[in-house]
Amino acid sequence: MVIPQKNYKIMKAFLFPGQGSQKESMGKDLYDNFPKAKEVFEQANDILGERFSDFLFTASEEVLMDTRNTQMGVFLYEVAIASAQDEIKPDCVAGHSLGEYAALVVSGALGFEETVNFIKKRGEVFYNAFIEHPSAMGAIIGLSEVDVRNVLSTVSAEENENLYVANYNGPGQLVITGGRNAIKKACRIFKDMGAKRALLLPQKGVGHSPNSINEGIILEKELRKLTWKNPQIPIYMDFDGKPHVDATDILETEVKLMTNPVQWTRLINEMKDNGVDEFYECGTDDTLQKIVKRMLPEKLVDSIINIQTYKGIVNDYSIK
Repeated sequence: MVIPQKNYKIMKAFLFPGQGSQKESMGKDLYDNFPKAKEVFEQANDILGERFSDFLFTASEEVLMDTRNTQMGVFLYEVAIASAQDEIKPDCVAGHSLGEYAALVVSGALGFEETVNFIKKRGEVFYNAFIEHPSAMGAIIGLSEVDVRNVLSTVSAEENENLYVANYNGPGQLVITGGRNAIKKACRIFKDMGAKRALLLPQKGVGHSPNSINEGIILEKELRKLTWKNPQIPIYMDFDGKPHVDATDILETEVKLMTNPVQWTRLINEMKDNGVDEFYECGTDDTLQKIVKRMLPEKLVDSIINIQTYKGIVNDYSIK
C-alpha cells in the first residue's frame, strides 16, 4: 500500500532565458495591461534617463540584435513578466547566461536599480568586445561532448583560434564560441560527423570562455560595486549548477561565469534531484522549455505566459 505524503509542497522554479530571446514589440502588452509591469519599465526609464521602453516597444528585431539593446530589453521583460503577477510564487530561480541577472533580482540577491545600471554597462562591454574581436557562436546537437571538444581542439590549432564550449544546454546540446571563420569550419566538420544540427547562431560570440578574460576583468569590478544580499529563495547558478543562498558566495560564483561555460544541463538535473516539480519559463518563447522537456518529460514544464493571469493577453512568440 502506498502511503500518501502529508503536507507535500509542490516546488516551482522560474527559469529566465538569455540573449537571443528578444522579439519585436516585446513587453508592450505587459506595459499596457499590468500596472506592476509598467512600473518596472518606468523605473528603468528613470534610472537610464531616457524612454527606453518606447524604443523597445517600437524597435525592429534587427535593431534589437545590437547587444546594447538586447541585454537591457531581455532583462527588463523578464523582471516585468515575473513580477507583474501574483498567481505563482517560485521556490527557486535560475537564469541562462544573461537571464541569470533577472533571476538575481527576482530572488532578492540584487536590487533592481543597481542591476539596470550594470546591464547597461554589460551591454556596452560586450558590444565593444565584438567590435574589437569579431566572434561567433554555434549550436551543436547530436554529438558527444568528447567529440565536440576534440574537434574544437583540432580546429583551434589549425586556425590559431581558441574555440571553446560556452554552453552545456542539455545532453547532446552544446553551444561553441570563438572566431567566426573557425566556428564555421568546426560546424562543417560536425555536420560531416553526423550532427543533427551544427550552425552559426545570430548571437555574437562573447562570454563564457577564456576568450572573454578582458571583459571579465572589467565586469568583475562592476559586479563588486553592487550591493549583494542573501536571496529570499535559492538561486541555481550557471557556473556550477548548484543552489546558492549566501550573498558573498553568489557574488564570487557570478564573477566566475564570464570566463566559464554555462552548466545548464547540470543545473536542471540539480533542480530535479532537489525536488523541483514545476518549471516556468519567464521569457518571450519556449527556448528553455524545449530543453527542459527533453530532459524531464515527466515534469510540468510550461511558460509563465500560459498562467490564467496572462493567458490571451501576453503574446507567446513561440506560437507562429
